[in-house]
Amino acid sequence: MECTAGIWYNFAMKKATKESWTQKIKETSFALDLQSGVFTFDNPRRIAESLKESAENSTQRKAEPFQSAMSMLNYYINRAGTKLPAERKAILEQAKDELRALFGRGNKSKHL
Repeated sequence: MECTAGIWYNFAMKKATKESWTQKIKETSFALDLQSGVFTFDNPRRIAESLKESAENSTQRKAEPFQSAMSMLNYYINRAGTKLPAERKAILEQAKDELRALFGRGNKSKHL
């Protein structure tokens, strides 16, 4: 019986860990403090400006502001995956271009 209980405990712990890893990241990471609802804005420029401001004002980031802001945008797009509607993804992809422009980087748009 002890072995069965141990297996059940391990299964339950793995499941709990798998389900809550994103919550743990949100609570313990050095991620940027983002404006509420930033990824729901309909204006790509507004999204980029908010991300830029968050990255530049962050005291916890480990990379340069541009890299931190772009990483956060990519993280959101990648985590949404196929559940992200095409229209929303297009806006977020445009926000990447706006972010590059705000930081004086070249335009690497693939979605045009």
